[in-house]
Amino acid sequence: MTSRNSCNIWIRAALSALALACLAGAPRLAAAGKALPQPTLEQRVADLEAYVNNGSRTANVDSRVAGPGPGHNAWMMTSSALVLFMTLPGLALFYGGLVRRKNVLSVLAQCLGITGLVTILWWAVGYSLVFAPGTPYIGDFRYAFMRGVGSAPNTDYGPWVSHNVFAMYELMFAIITPALIVGAIAERMKFTAVLTFVTAWMFLVYFPLAHMVWGVDGLMNGAGNASARVAAIDFAGGTVVHMSSGWSALVLCLIVGPRLGFKREIMAPHNLVLCMAGTGMLWVGWYGFNAGSALGADGNAAAAFMATTLATAVGSSTWAVLEYIVKKRASVLGFCSGAVAGLVVITPASGYVDATGAVVIGLFAGSVPFIFCNKLKAVFGYDDALDTFGVHAVGGTIGAFLTGIFATASVNPNLAPSSAAANANGLAGLVAHGGLWHEQLIAMAVTLVLATVASAVIGLAVKASLGVRPATEVERQGLDINEHGEEGYIF
Repeated sequence: MTSRNSCNIWIRAALSALALACLAGAPRLAAAGKALPQPTLEQRVADLEAYVNNGSRTANVDSRVAGPGPGHNAWMMTSSALVLFMTLPGLALFYGGLVRRKNVLSVLAQCLGITGLVTILWWAVGYSLVFAPGTPYIGDFRYAFMRGVGSAPNTDYGPWVSHNVFAMYELMFAIITPALIVGAIAERMKFTAVLTFVTAWMFLVYFPLAHMVWGVDGLMNGAGNASARVAAIDFAGGTVVHMSSGWSALVLCLIVGPRLGFKREIMAPHNLVLCMAGTGMLWVGWYGFNAGSALGADGNAAAAFMATTLATAVGSSTWAVLEYIVKKRASVLGFCSGAVAGLVVITPASGYVDATGAVVIGLFAGSVPFIFCNKLKAVFGYDDALDTFGVHAVGGTIGAFLTGIFATASVNPNLAPSSAAANANGLAGLVAHGGLWHEQLIAMAVTLVLATVASAVIGLAVKASLGVRPATEVERQGLDINEHGEEGYIF
């Protein structure tokens, strides 16, 4: 008992030292260049409580908790790395294992090429167009070339996270979204055509859609914009990431056309070991994707972490059970597909639903995309090579709708009447009385129309100007050796 009392004394002393350190700091200057009023003791304590709870800073006073909160910043830098891990190497290996051996490097090259391209676009204007204030449809250019994006927090989004860390975290979403499209046109689209399509797609689809859903004055940012005309919610990217990429992927694969030998030749995955490894990396990285979207190491991040785990496990198991019922076997590919479907469908709901909601969402995730990938794709005859449409478009659409059914203010206080934005734009009432699904349908419709129309225009323009398909002989021999001068395997 004496040892325990001594331990408690040391803990109290350490916490007191931390509090004193946090309450110290140089005065901040107001935007107009004048010093802000000195905070009272009560305001200083409120600031410290806000940091611990990942809440808003005390307004219009010189906060003594200088700069970003180290704990929240650390979590967001970790989450940024986890989301990049989803693309490189997670998605690259997942997709790479599913194509034929002669095209494995082409998939890896497309993922790498998109990563570099989108990073440059994000630095130049992309981040500003998405997260700077502007119109309900697009941001302005105040953050172009990362001007003004320093280590001080951007309180429009994260009061305790460095602005540059927030910008890099959101970059990782911008990278993986167009990379998902690669799965639908794998093995048959020229590398230059892919990068040209992605460049235009970012400007016409991703940047405006992400601003509308997540921007501080976005049209459909129900949880963060008190003036949002559509009080929809999307915690981590059901519309912005999965619906936009999945529906665009369907349009692009129809424009490009099927692979040579489609329905006549065996096009089985060349390496399911890579596919399984990539799936595991996606699952691990997705915690940064979903839990990181809380923008701090707080209770909301914990709720998203749990929901992600439950829905993914249920989705994987459900897909495998259905496969066993239909085909009398449960394959590794089935487990992997169900896990990814679970991750996709829970994404928009992850920070808004409780454990039971997550399990129900996992059941939908493992069953509806299963039907599309195993039954309806054959009926319609489109060559979605790696089931990007079946998993991401269908899954993202289901997830966006189910978010409106299962979201609860008991998990996320941003949905409660105490939230200024949710109270002003009616979101809190919609959640409380079961009417949120209507707003979700509007957001889904806007996303679907924007993604499909813009992708059709871009795809047809690229096809007419550059051409989208390699020569027949190049496609038969493989894209690796012809477009990149390399082979994935040399025996």
